[in-house]
Order: sequence, then C-alpha cells, then structure tokens
Amino acid sequence: MAALAACTPERTVPSPVAANAASGEASASTAPPTSVATDPAPAGGGEQETPSASAAPPSTAPSSSAPSSAVVPQHSLTDPTSPWVIVNKHRPLSPQDFVPADLVQPNIRLAVSGEAALVNSTTAAAAEKLFSAAATEGVIMTLASGYRSYSTQVATYGGYVASTGQAAADRASARPGHSEHQTGWSFDIADGGGACSFQPCFAEQPAAVWAKANAHKFGFVVRYPWMFHDTTGYFYESWHLRYIGVEAATDMASRGIATLEEYFGLEAAPDYL
Repeated sequence: MAALAACTPERTVPSPVAANAASGEASASTAPPTSVATDPAPAGGGEQETPSASAAPPSTAPSSSAPSSAVVPQHSLTDPTSPWVIVNKHRPLSPQDFVPADLVQPNIRLAVSGEAALVNSTTAAAAEKLFSAAATEGVIMTLASGYRSYSTQVATYGGYVASTGQAAADRASARPGHSEHQTGWSFDIADGGGACSFQPCFAEQPAAVWAKANAHKFGFVVRYPWMFHDTTGYFYESWHLRYIGVEAATDMASRGIATLEEYFGLEAAPDYL
C-alpha cells in the first residue's frame, strides 16, 4: 500500500498505440485497435489516496487498445489547454504553474466558493448539461471542488509534508503541478447533503451511481476507476470527473476501457518518477 500514492494504478504493459498526432505522440501502428470491454478531503478531495472497500466490484482488466479512428480531431496529450491532456505522476503540467485563461463559474449547484467553484468554459458548459440531466432524473449533484491553483497545491502539499513527511504526503495529495484540478478540465461532485463526501462509500450514493452510468454522454469519465490504482496512481475516486469530450468518453465506455492511460497508449504511472 505504501507504493500507491493518492489513488494509484499501474498496468505492467501499456497500450502500444498512442493516439495523438498533434502532440507528437502518434502511434506507430495504423491497424485499428481491438475492442474491449490534492487537497485533504474536507477541503475538496480529489487525487488523494482513498482505498475503497465498499464500492462496486472490481473491473476486469482491459486488454491493450487505443482510441477509435472515429474520434476526431486528435488533441494534444501535453498541452494543458487540450481536453485530452494527460496529467499524472509521470506527466506534470507544462508549465507547472499553468492557469486556464477561461475559468468560469458554471450555473450548477455549488458546495464551494472562490477558485474551487471554477472550471474552464468548455467543462462548465458540459457540466451544466450533466447536472441538468441528473436533476431531471431526480438525482442531486453539487460541485464539491473544481479548479485548484498551483499556489493552492503548494500550500496544501507543503502542509502534508510538514505534518506527515513526504512519503505520506505523496499518498494523500498530488504534488504541485501534477493535479488535474489545475487544468480546469476536472471537478469533484457531491450529493448536496454531504453523504460520504470524498469517502469510498460515495460510490454507492445516487450521484456517483448516476455519474458512472451517464457521465460519458456529456463528455466525462470517472478518471480514477475502481481497481486501477496501479495505472492511474490513485485509488478509486467515484467523485472525480474529467472532461475529454463526448466522442472519446463514449468510445471508452462502449469499449470498456477504464483509464486514460490505456486509452491513449501511455505507460502506467503508479508513483512519481
């Protein structure tokens, strides 16, 4: 468990096909892929080590695969303004102090204020549709943590290091510049009543159940799925949603691909390099 930092999964053999000409990480293979099935929690959760014992049964490990050729246009995996940017323990943001130029507050239920209530404009528009659809089906969601600036990460991570040491800090909080929250492309959800917020049992709450089944229709994926901590670097976070676009999210869902690392043919990132 000590090797797993803030939600940590690693696949020993990553997909051999990277799907990104724009980022210079294009696949060497042109054959179509095989289809297959940090702040502390009270301050906003996300990208923290939270082993889940009460969530849904583990997913079956998918085989190597890559994005469908139907998913166009290709987007950069390294540009933080790209909806496909991959941020994990092997891939910090560049620049590390990146600030989205289009941060806005979405017109949805908020459980936070200030910078934590912000996401980028594309994510905001998609989130409004997601929350509205959930509400239509009687499911209440709130935005529990959105944008997290580099300076906020420095303060949070530094506090962990000072109180628990770096090894423990790496299991509890993303290092500055290594958090998806900084991109504006992700946010955490809650249910409006505080039930199991940022806890493993949130996976059983209606908001999480609905999001897991429907988020892809609005361009979102559950970024840190159950039993893939050895790939993503983080234990299951049923509350952490990441926008990648409707086509890509639906493609992942229909083919049973659980992680962005596998989908884009990248190495697993269980711990910092």
